[in-house]
Amino acid sequence: MFKYFIYIFIILIIVFIVGFCVWALIKKKSGICPFCVIKQYMLKSKLTIKVSENEFYDGGDAQTPPMGWSSWNTFRNNIDEKLILETADALVKTGLADAGYKYVNLDDCWHSSMRDDNGRLQGDLVRFSSGIDWLADEIRSKGLKIGLYSSNGDYTCEDLPASSGNEKIDAETFARWGVEYFKYDFCHNTKIPSVAPLVEAIELKQGNSIKTYSADKAKLEGMAKISKDKNLKTGKYLSFLGHGKGKAVFEVDCASDGDCDFTLCIKKCGRYEKYLVVQVNDRFYEMFIPFTKSWTTGGRYQTKIQVKKGKNVIKLFNPVCTRADSSYIQYKRMGVALKNAAGDKKITFSICEWGRNKPEKWAWNAGNLWRISPDIIPNWRWINVLYNMNIRLAEYAGPGHWNDPDMLEVGNGNLTYEENKTHFSLWCMMAAPLILGNDIRKLPDDKKTLDIISNKKMIAINQDMAGMQCVRYKKTPTFDFLMKQLADGSVAICIYNKKKNTKKVRISKENCPAEMPENSRKMKEIWTNSELSFGDILTLKGHDCAVFVAK
Repeated sequence: MFKYFIYIFIILIIVFIVGFCVWALIKKKSGICPFCVIKQYMLKSKLTIKVSENEFYDGGDAQTPPMGWSSWNTFRNNIDEKLILETADALVKTGLADAGYKYVNLDDCWHSSMRDDNGRLQGDLVRFSSGIDWLADEIRSKGLKIGLYSSNGDYTCEDLPASSGNEKIDAETFARWGVEYFKYDFCHNTKIPSVAPLVEAIELKQGNSIKTYSADKAKLEGMAKISKDKNLKTGKYLSFLGHGKGKAVFEVDCASDGDCDFTLCIKKCGRYEKYLVVQVNDRFYEMFIPFTKSWTTGGRYQTKIQVKKGKNVIKLFNPVCTRADSSYIQYKRMGVALKNAAGDKKITFSICEWGRNKPEKWAWNAGNLWRISPDIIPNWRWINVLYNMNIRLAEYAGPGHWNDPDMLEVGNGNLTYEENKTHFSLWCMMAAPLILGNDIRKLPDDKKTLDIISNKKMIAINQDMAGMQCVRYKKTPTFDFLMKQLADGSVAICIYNKKKNTKKVRISKENCPAEMPENSRKMKEIWTNSELSFGDILTLKGHDCAVFVAK
């Protein structure tokens, strides 16, 4: 009986190998590297596009972590202009605006399900009937700044019009309204295809002059190759330009500087979408080729490019291999659109792709801050999970570019006073954006919450100009010990009790970081305002923390 199982197993292996070979042959015939297809699934969250470590996005105003308020955590889809203005007034009256909370951010559901007659986003026709431009002016008149939201997809998370494919017009709309903060979500996102079209030739038209460059005129790089097809006019085409593995380089001559009509002549193949980057000197143009029905052999797809007089270099390639590559290109596209639309002004760009594709590896080149996780909720276990995700990413944060473990839940849900205080302390130590998510209008009756989020010394640690995210220099089953170096040479230290019960910890040399100034003898705990010195024992309630600065 056992030998029959062996035979069946061998047959299945043979069928698999034969099936794989047939599949690989079909892919290869279509100009696709079969092993690259497998790689894109094995490394789906790994960026394969090279990004310079020194090319930081400079389109926003975020030298220190942004501070403000967002509508989502408390109000979700129930927002209108009255609520927003009441919140703005409350930020001013409570002193939070003076403490640094300047952004009033409208999350999802600020806008209508219809774009206007010019294809532009517009506010909800009933709830924001006065218009977003009017609302923005009102917010600015209070000394505050307005932030808006969209998604890097066909729709937002609440299924309203989003900005994928409309980056330029939406960025221009935001800039015209004077928006200064933009959150870009990841709902309804579609990955950019990794497959490139099969290129027969390119055509350039300037004035009455038309020049055609066939496939065999290209210099090939990487896996790119020239294949033959007698049904094509030229008999040849370029293949293997996809998955970041091949490039075709044309050198072309143009009569003058300016616009040029660019035509991509392709061999139709495969009922799936294709993608191609056309790099003209230092400028990049994207072309999306729809899945093709091969009633005819060839197809023509066009865009406008900018050329210079004389020699120009045109490169054709598809750099997308993984999902991370796609995300990087899409968020970079919006970042460039925001920067171009804003001109001399700044729009702080918040990338919100939930940490799916390791944004810490690339998002600093595309925006100012990036979510490292799914959404936060006012539950201590989940807040602790987000803290543990973010604490390991300190090396990626710095002035103008920040890890974002999501908005603050201080004052929301059933968090204890100690949990609210520790939540705020950890976010301040981690140089995380401080975006409030509670009902600011209720703060005059909630002094404990107000005192936490307006603590000047904690905010100063968060906003320190050195831009250092804290590191966990020591970890025990009961306590985490965090250290954040400050611009004046001092060191902020946080001791966090991870347990539910009250625990004691000694201030000792073993429990303090090596970076602590040698002459530090007495320190003041920020929350209790009590003096501390070596040998003292701290008593911390469950999920409580102590924070002090050693100078």
